This record gives sequence, structure tokens and C-alpha cells, in this order.
Amino acid sequence: MSYISEYIEKVNSQNRKVLSVYLTAGYPDPDSFVDLAISVLDAGADMLEIGIPFSDPLADGPVIQHSSYEALQKGITIQRAVDFAAAIRKRTDKPLVFMGYTNPILNMGLKKFTDAAKAAGVNGIILPDVPYEEYDDFVTDDFKGLDVVLLTTPTSPENRIKMIDEKSEGFVYCVSVIGTTGIRKSFDNYSLERIKFTYETVKKNKMLIGFGISTGEDVKRFSPMCDGVIVGSAVIKALSEDYQSGNNYNKTLSLIKDLTAATNC
Repeated sequence: MSYISEYIEKVNSQNRKVLSVYLTAGYPDPDSFVDLAISVLDAGADMLEIGIPFSDPLADGPVIQHSSYEALQKGITIQRAVDFAAAIRKRTDKPLVFMGYTNPILNMGLKKFTDAAKAAGVNGIILPDVPYEEYDDFVTDDFKGLDVVLLTTPTSPENRIKMIDEKSEGFVYCVSVIGTTGIRKSFDNYSLERIKFTYETVKKNKMLIGFGISTGEDVKRFSPMCDGVIVGSAVIKALSEDYQSGNNYNKTLSLIKDLTAATNC
């Protein structure tokens, strides 16, 4: 069992669902990003998902797209993201997961990237633009020691869910809705039924739900259908508002605390 799997199991054994929080590397302020990440973990996040900025993030909605653009404008490269992860790792033992796209990784060099990520103490990576069919071509032996997390969607049929579950490491990332990341005001019955079905079908891994989860109420709604949740756009939106108003990330950390409180089963 991988470190991520063991950590999720440990949290679940305490009658809690895992809260994984997404932050875009270097956003909103590169100089304070590491302190921000630690503050998010101290506020209750169980895992940190560090997004590697990319100019064409196909899985991301406007909020995260904008944060990625801003980070790129401030000079955040894949190497800077690795450096952030290494600095964060020195201050926490909670799981760190990269979320990134293949172009920047290939541009850096696959082995150079995986070696750097592992040396920095990163535990896993989510690759939203690597479909199951291309997994074996992209995920070489260089990834050993780095969990590669695969994604399911509401349209994934049963046999595909089973294949993804078998191949994925750390956990299975269940995309809650059809579309990109972003805050949702509601979830249709089809999506909810498909999430329940996916959770019943996933056997090897723990399953975390992401895309659209933004409030404590959302966390409570999804808790019976998963082992944890991933929150991104709502956190990035709060960060943006905090940064613009200069109020020391108070809104963001309050949101994290509210989400954490909702993870108790």
C-alpha cells in the first residue's frame, strides 16, 4: 500500500473523510506560497494538490485557468513548483500530489521531472490529459515511487471504471460532473447516481471526489459516496479575494476550517 493510500486509510479509520486542497503553484504570491500551503494544511487539509501552471489546462475552469495564467506571468515554472514542494515537505508529513499536464513535463524531460518530484518528497501525480489508453506509453518505470492517479467521469462505463481502479495508484479521482473544474450551485441526479455507482464499483483504491465541491454542505452531501473530497476552485477564488483585499488569507483559511469540520462522519 502506498503512502497516500495508507494516509487516506488512517484518516478514514478516525471516522473522517479526507480533505484534499488544490493550490496553483506560486499563486497568488510566489514569495508567500510555501507559508500559505502550510497554513492550509494547519487549518485542516489532509492532503495538498499542487497544480503546475500551464497555458492550456483543458480540465480546468475559468477560476483555476486564471490562477495558472497569473502564476505563469509571475515566472512560475515546473522547476519552481518542484522547489515549492520540497520546501513544503520539510514542514509537513501530509501527502503532496502534483496535478499537471504532459506538455510541461515532456518539455522538462520525463526522467528529470520524476526524479525531481520524488527527491522533493512528492507522493503522487494527477495527469488529467493522459487517458487510460495512453497510460502505458506515458507512465514508464521512471514513475516508480510516484503514485499516478487516474480519473473517472460520470460517463465512464463499468468496465472502464474497473480498469482505471486497477491501474490507478494512491486513489481514484472521481470527477463529479461533466465539464471542467469550477464551483457548482447544484448537482443533477444523473451525476449523483453515477458517483454512487462509481464508488460501489471501485474496489482496489480509495475514491476521492473532485470538481465542483465548494462548501461544507457539498462535503456532507458527498461523504456517503466517497472516501474524501478535493476542493480547488472555491479555494482559489477565496485566495484571489483575500490577496486583492490584503486580509492575510482569512477568508481562505476560514473556508478550509469549514470544509474540515464537514468531513466528520
